[in-house]
This record gives sequence, structure tokens and C-alpha cells, in this order.
Amino acid sequence: MRSLLLGFASGVGLLQTRPALPGVMQTVLLLAALVLAAVLACRMRRASTRVLARTASGAIAGFLWAALLATHYLAEELPVALEGQEITVTGVIANLPYRFERGLRFHFAVEQAASAGGGALTLPSRIALSWYDDPRAKLSPPVLRPGERWQLSVKLKRPHGNANPGGFDYEVWLLEQGLRATGSVRGLGPDSGNRRLAAFVFSLTAMVERCRGWLRERMATALAGQRYAGVIIALVIGDQRDIGQDDWKVFTRTGIGHLVSISGLHITMVAGLFAALVQALWRRSFHTRAQLPLLLPLLLPAQKVAALAGTAAALVYVLLAGFGVPAQRTLYMIAVLAMALWTGRIASVSHVLCTALAVVLLLDPWAVLWPGFWLSFSAVAVILYVSVGRARPACQDGAASRMQALSDAARTQYAVTVGLVPLTLLLFGQISLVSPLANAIAIPLVSFAVTPLALAGSVAPAPLSAWLLLAAHWLVAQLALLLEWLSGFALAVWTAPIPQWWMFALGLAGMLWLLAPRGWPARWLGLLLWLPLLLNASDAPEHGFRVTAFDVGQGNALLVETASHRLLYDTGPAYTPDSDGGSRVILPYLRYRGISRLDAMLVSHSDIDHAGGALSVLDEIDVGWVGSSLEPDHEIINQASRHSRCLAGQNWTWDGVRFEMLHPTPSIYDIPGQKPNGRSCTLKVSAGGVSMLLAGDIEAPQESLLLSGMPQRLPSTVLLAPHHGSGTSSTSDFLDAVAPQIAVFQVGYRNRYRHPKAEVEQRYAARGIRRLRSDLDGAVMLDFAASGGGEVPAAVGVETRRLTQKRYWFGR
Repeated sequence: MRSLLLGFASGVGLLQTRPALPGVMQTVLLLAALVLAAVLACRMRRASTRVLARTASGAIAGFLWAALLATHYLAEELPVALEGQEITVTGVIANLPYRFERGLRFHFAVEQAASAGGGALTLPSRIALSWYDDPRAKLSPPVLRPGERWQLSVKLKRPHGNANPGGFDYEVWLLEQGLRATGSVRGLGPDSGNRRLAAFVFSLTAMVERCRGWLRERMATALAGQRYAGVIIALVIGDQRDIGQDDWKVFTRTGIGHLVSISGLHITMVAGLFAALVQALWRRSFHTRAQLPLLLPLLLPAQKVAALAGTAAALVYVLLAGFGVPAQRTLYMIAVLAMALWTGRIASVSHVLCTALAVVLLLDPWAVLWPGFWLSFSAVAVILYVSVGRARPACQDGAASRMQALSDAARTQYAVTVGLVPLTLLLFGQISLVSPLANAIAIPLVSFAVTPLALAGSVAPAPLSAWLLLAAHWLVAQLALLLEWLSGFALAVWTAPIPQWWMFALGLAGMLWLLAPRGWPARWLGLLLWLPLLLNASDAPEHGFRVTAFDVGQGNALLVETASHRLLYDTGPAYTPDSDGGSRVILPYLRYRGISRLDAMLVSHSDIDHAGGALSVLDEIDVGWVGSSLEPDHEIINQASRHSRCLAGQNWTWDGVRFEMLHPTPSIYDIPGQKPNGRSCTLKVSAGGVSMLLAGDIEAPQESLLLSGMPQRLPSTVLLAPHHGSGTSSTSDFLDAVAPQIAVFQVGYRNRYRHPKAEVEQRYAARGIRRLRSDLDGAVMLDFAASGGGEVPAAVGVETRRLTQKRYWFGR
């Protein structure tokens, strides 16, 4: 049975790596193979052959099941012709809306849709909407509650997200949530046409979300103004959106992020408490009928009733948690144990874990794509590895029993910490060295004090509710003081690049060796197998240089690498006050590559789509020096350890690669009213016979200035399209002078400026210039191999994220 379930999981995981879903012929062949494998699994006599056949049949079944669900969800697609059109939709608020600084975000279940002319339209059944404030009119969206029916005027677009190595895949997240279009609500106020049609449309989901909303409002009111209110809310209803980025940084560096949510431990604790309470009451209950006591345990054993009560309590808590993967895993394990108790069949722990694994993937095949899935099941697997079948000393008295319990808890924490090191490095490229100490304090405090107080405070009558919630918050605040101190150590986190498969395999073998039972020879030798994993160094170009043009939406951000130096040119836009190109794209990529320091950062000018992520980068990693055309009192300059103003004529050489600043000239800074675009730092990077011109947002006047002042410096192999391909840049004379083979356009999907302009892109096409666009190609990786004394021809290797890592859910 376990081989069948594990095979099913592997088949589901295999599909999520495929660039396309299986066609009709492939599906028919797979079904035939499934039947054959199932027959072999039933007929073969040799146990090893049966196990192999069961695994194969499970893998094929998992692959086909995941493909079936993917086909079903992908079939609901927004027609291209409806993108950007104003549409009137009628439907129901489908989740708990989230209030952010600029408006509301929520999911919407569409019931009817009509075009501006009144014609009926077919839309995806669920869409993700944002409803923004209007600061000028001082209007905000109304309060929305799950289950309300609304008529809204919206503009939609197909699912699309940034595609970067090591980055979050927004498109597959939308697919997993069943959201096949995103968009915004148009207008505010009574004249907008947006109106509520019904206060509540009953459904089980709406009821659960209403309860979550009621609990969140209750706790937010009681903890108004408290810094860690978001942590308390997350522990009760699993909503982590109110936790600040600074706090998440501390939790991540100390390795306790798994506790700031409804974890498996919390669900097990709640289920156990309810089971114990119901069992105690059931055993002591009686009913008098005709003067004869009728004991309820005679009708149904107390253990079965307790199992049912514990499962029901776990189900309620998991529903309030938003049904996350760790919560699902725990719920299914509790349910399987309860079923085993009710049916009288003893289930091994490994069977329970495999069943929970299969059920999670049966309901959510995309769960394998998220770190929480692997960490959750791997932690339980490690605990099983170090506990099942290993002898324990017998305890004779209560004191010895308590000491043994403490020893077991410490051993379990040690096992989980060590056991998850290879997986954590594979998923995140870093491990917290202070995690054992932080978790040793945080786990008992959060699980047995903070969480019970938060749960009791969320439902207790006032004013007891406020007291309990404030007590829970005070404990979190005291814990945070310790965590901030621990996270402040320079060596709190060990960073390494994402390992190659063989490094990870050696790391797993080393982990199994380290955690082997007592008596296993030289267990410390397992550490030697970790050395490739821990000492893995970030790769760098041996010759020439490498450029990564990130997919940051509408904005610029490029990383230039030589053999031993790295320069970041621009830092992407600011998306929200808590999210920008630095925190969302650049820093995850640097962690993915194991890069902990930048030699330099150039911020071409002050526009928010170029400078928006600079502070996040400066706050997180060491930057040798910053160059910019910013005003002297700019916040980025104030935070930089060393700053220099961009000036034409500046140049330096790293590892045989020449960097030349072509613009701005000193006189540009003295022109009153000069737009920031006109001061864009324009950098040329050259090695051997290849080069790239990073033009920032220069426009036609600056292009003309370069043409007249230094035309001999302009020819380049690759050009970063000036001003994202706007109509005010990329003049014909400039393109003729640069004569690039390749042009890179960093633009946002369906951006409001309509960059690159059609006539500008045609100008590039007419000259035979290859055009790469971040909105269509994702991140662009350019490898400039310098010519080696004429023996090796100069070349530029090109990779695009959406092509090299193509997945079936990519819309374009």
C-alpha cells in the first residue's frame, strides 16, 4: 500500500515539472500502461515485482490525476479579447478580503458577466480583484464581507506573474487557487455603478470565511496599535498578511517562521485537548430512565467518541486556518488514526503518513511546488526515522519519566534541526544557525502558552477576551526581544547557493548517517558528506561577464557579474509600501545564488521604477559603493556606506572587463528643471569583442548628445532599450550608431504606458535586432564570452526563464 501511495505522489510531482500537459495519444498510452501495471501488481508472485508494479501504477495514476485537474482548471481561461475591457460582473465575495495601504484585495465568484454594451459574456468562475483608494477624492472601497453578492465594474487580464530564477511563481499559485483572471474594480462612490445586491448568500465556504472575518475583527480591535497583533491573528485563523516585513525577517533568520502560523503541533494539541475532555466527560456521563442509570460508554466506547471529537476539533481549526498544507497533513493523519480506531485496524505510523501524503496531493496536486509541503512531511519523516523501532530506557517513577520526556523532546528537536538541513538549503539557500536555541524556547512558549491564550481570547466574552489576547501578545513581544537579539549576530544565518542534485543526495546520505541509531559506526562521518553542500560556492563567469536582466515588471534591474565582482544596475519598482523589486525579485535571486555581497550598485535616476528596491537591497546585504544621479539628500545616498555621483568619463576594470560611464555630463546636473530621465546613468560594459550598453531612461535629447559627443563609444552587442521602448527614445540615428544584435526591453505585462511602443519595436525589427521582452520571456540571462586573444570568437549566450524553465501553466 505504501509503495502505491508513494508512487502516486511521485507521479503528481512529475507532472508539475512538465512544459506541457499530455495529449490525447499520450493519455491513451498512459492509461494502457496503468492497466498493465495494475494487472502485474495483482498477479505477480514475487514481492519485489509486486512492489515495483504498485509503484509504477501509482505513479501513472498520480500523473494522470494531476493532468486531469490541471486540464480542468486551465480550461477556464479569460479570452485575450476581453483583457483590458470594462466588464460588469455579478457574483459573491469568495474569501476574507484583505485591507492593504492602497485598497482592498479579494476573490470573487462570478455568477454573471456582461460587456459595456450589455451582451452576456463567459468568464472564469473565480477571479482575483483589487479595489483601490482614490486619494484625490478621499474615497475608499466599502467594507466587504465574505458571502455578500455584489455588482462590480471591472477590468481583467489573464494570469501573469514575474518569472525569475529563485522567485515566487504567481501564475501557478493562481492556478492552485482556481483563479483564472486578475483585475481591478473601476470607480468609487454612488455613481460608479458598483453596488451590493445581497448581504449574505449561504454556502459552507462563506460561513467559514465569515467566522474567520469575525474572529479577525475581534482580535484586531482588542489588539489595536499592538505591533504583534498580526502574529496573534495568524495563530488563530492562519492569516499572516498583517505581519510586518521586518518581523518576518527576524522570524526567518532565527528559523521560527513555521511557528507563526497554525502548525501541525498546534492542531494536534487542540485535537488532543478536545479528545481528552470529551473522553473524560463521556466516561462520567449517565442518563436516568425508569430509575435505572444508563451509562453512555455502554452504548459507545469513550475512546471512539474521543477520536471523533478530536477529529472534529481538528477539522474546525484547519478550516479556520485557511486549509494550508501543514494543517491538511495533520488533519488527514488524525482522521486516518481515528478511522483505524473505529474500524479496529491498527495502522502503522508510516502508513498514516503515506495516506496523508496521498490525500493532500489528491485534493491539491500543486502542493508539491511549495516549500511548506516538503518541510512538513519531511519533518514527520525524520521524527519517524529517529523514533520508530528504537529502544528506550524504561522509567520507574514520575521524576524519571519527566526527565525522559524532556530528553525525548530535546532529541526530537535535534533530529528535526539536523534532518532538515539539506532540504532547507535546497529550498532556500540558507539555514539558521541560531534556530536550535530559538526553537527550544519558542516551541514550548508558542505552543503551550501563546496559542492557548490566543484561542481562548478569540472566543471569550469581553473583557476577558482582551485580557487573554493582551497576555498572549505580551509573551510574543518578550519572545521577539530574544529573537531580535539572536538574529542580530553576523553568523545567525549560513548562506550557500542552491545545491546541485548530487550535493543534495550526499547531504541526505550524511543526514541519515548522522541520525543513525546508537551503535552505528562513526556517525560523525556524516558531516563529511555535508561539506559539498555547506561549502558550495556561487558560480561566476571564468571569462568575460554575465548579465541577468530581471523580470521586475515595469522597471529596470540588472545584475552584472565578472569572475570576482558583481554590480547591480537599478533595483526595480516599488509595488507597495512593503514590497518592491528588491525584496520580491533581487534578494530572492541573490539568496538562490548564494550571493551575500555586491561590489557596487548603480541607481540610474530617481524614478520609482528604477530606485524602488534600492533601500531593501541596502538593508539586507553589504554593498561596497553606490553610484547614482540622485539628489544629495536622497534617502538612498544617506543609507549608502559610500556614494559617488555618475559622471561621463568614469571608468574602471574588473577581471579584464571594462566599465565606462557615458552619461550624464557634469553640466547636466546644473540645468534647472532637468527631468530625472535626462540624468540617467548610462553605462557600457565591455570584454573582448562583446559589450552591453545600459541606457537607463535616456530620451532623444540625451541620445543626440551621445551621438555628437562620443559616437565611437556607442557600438554595442546588446542594448538595454532606453526608457523601456518609449516613443521618446530609441531614435533611428541612435540605433544605427549602437547597431546592437540584441535588445532587451524590461517592461510590465500590459503596462499602462504601452511600452514598448509598436512603432519603436518596429524600428528595432527593421534593423534585424533580436528583441527580448521581460513580460513575454521572463528574466533574460546573457553570457558574454570575451574573445581569448583571437583564438576564441566572441559570443553572447542567451537564456530566457520562460523558455528554459517552461511549465504547462505559463500563459505566454
